[in-house]
Amino acid sequence: MPLDVVGPSTLQCLAAGAVAGMAVDTALFPLDTIKTRLQARAGFLASGGFRGIYSGLSSAILGSAPGAAAFFLMYEKTKAALSELPERHQPLVHMLAASAGEVAACLVRVPTEVIKQRLQAGHHDSLAAAVRGTHAADGLRGFYRGFLTQVVREIPFTCIQFPIYESLKQWHARRQNRPIRSWEAAVCGSVAGGTAAALTTPLDVVKTRVMLSTSAAGSAPGLAYSGVVPTLTRIVREEGARALFRGIVPRTVWISIGGFVFLGSYEQARSTLVSAGVLANSAPAYASL
Repeated sequence: MPLDVVGPSTLQCLAAGAVAGMAVDTALFPLDTIKTRLQARAGFLASGGFRGIYSGLSSAILGSAPGAAAFFLMYEKTKAALSELPERHQPLVHMLAASAGEVAACLVRVPTEVIKQRLQAGHHDSLAAAVRGTHAADGLRGFYRGFLTQVVREIPFTCIQFPIYESLKQWHARRQNRPIRSWEAAVCGSVAGGTAAALTTPLDVVKTRVMLSTSAAGSAPGLAYSGVVPTLTRIVREEGARALFRGIVPRTVWISIGGFVFLGSYEQARSTLVSAGVLANSAPAYASL
């Protein structure tokens, strides 16, 4: 059952997504830093420990709003395009819509994620130095290092998260016999996000290792990771299967809280914009939720 009767416009989806992205990335950045350092090949303490836990925040901020906006716009438009499918196919619709959203978001997010994680792991001491170092090591393609790895991580994550999220919202709305409120949608987002986060931690560890590595000659030993399967098998061979679950606790906590903030902020911002008629003068993203 919908939060609002009239569907949001394209601009309203973009604005609500941007608000959600900024809210979650700034509020929960320290947990993200801790998770990244736990997953780094050098280890937590060697990567900085609890020092400078806001390193890389500027890069995250640059990518959070446009990345989240791109995700929700593509998510809503894909749902609209598949809206005629029977009810029994709705989980598949949500999987396809969320996957399309993640691919769109990664085009924006990956360059800022590469810079952010290299700052978090202590590879550089400033945003400018990280940008220069990444370009010097790998050229422009260095900013998209780990793009496929991130997509491979995000699609399973989102295919778990969004069907659970949408199903929980629909179940609760039917149970209460009224439209679901934003804070209730946020709780659904927290449960869905935490579940997906725990199950996809190995792919997140792989993504972190690839993004922290470099193909430049003379790079530090142990940093040369490339490809999902080779990185996965190398981690298991060199460090054991348990290494694939490094950072699972902060990742699960971070994304559980993040799911609450991210999806709750999106639903609230979207509902507010639609109710107030703000940014309504653009093409509708879909007819109704």
